[in-house]
Amino acid sequence: MNTFTIEHTPAEIVKVFPKASDLFKKRRIDFCCGGDRPLGTVFTEKDMDEVAILSELNTAYESWSKEDHEVIDWDRVPLSELVDHIVHKHHTYLNEELSPLGQFVTKIFRVHGADHPHLQELHKLYNDFKVDMEAHMVKEENEVFPLIKEYEKNPNQDLAARIHVANGSLEDEHESQGNILKRMREITNDFIPPAGACNSYQITYARLAELESDTFQHVHLENNVLFKRIN
Repeated sequence: MNTFTIEHTPAEIVKVFPKASDLFKKRRIDFCCGGDRPLGTVFTEKDMDEVAILSELNTAYESWSKEDHEVIDWDRVPLSELVDHIVHKHHTYLNEELSPLGQFVTKIFRVHGADHPHLQELHKLYNDFKVDMEAHMVKEENEVFPLIKEYEKNPNQDLAARIHVANGSLEDEHESQGNILKRMREITNDFIPPAGACNSYQITYARLAELESDTFQHVHLENNVLFKRIN
């Protein structure tokens, strides 16, 4: 893929050019839950300047392509290895981060909520996300991922059908979790702290931005790679 066009989907582009996810987040273009729609459709719906965005995207890709990057073709990685990567990288990150970050979200709400009312909504959104994502990961690790590993060893239509049913609910949950993250970005002004924000405020926003980035990559791998390989 040398040049991206309006016919390409965000999911396709991120597979080839992972750093495109930064541009898509900045432009609020979904590359994970709704990442399988052509850019042209997205640009029309959002009334975006397709020429400017494609130019920015392709210029960045041209520069990036000249550098030495190792891009893993997840479409060719064994399913069990992909599942283990998701668990060990993304699930481990969330299991280690959700509770400590929640303490920061609560702290800035308690200290600054009177002056910054949006922190009350942020506090609720974050805790909704935490509860939903923890239950989601348990379901994946205990129910769905073992089925996928079994399918890799013994592919058959009955097993594929069971996985597709389970994946349908997971993708619905992904969309819900993605919407929470998008709303958090919206009410925090793209995770930019207000002028004069204390260290805790700045740390909270930086870690929320990292949480968003990791979760979108996590969901992208599941929705656009892992689940689509079961047929």
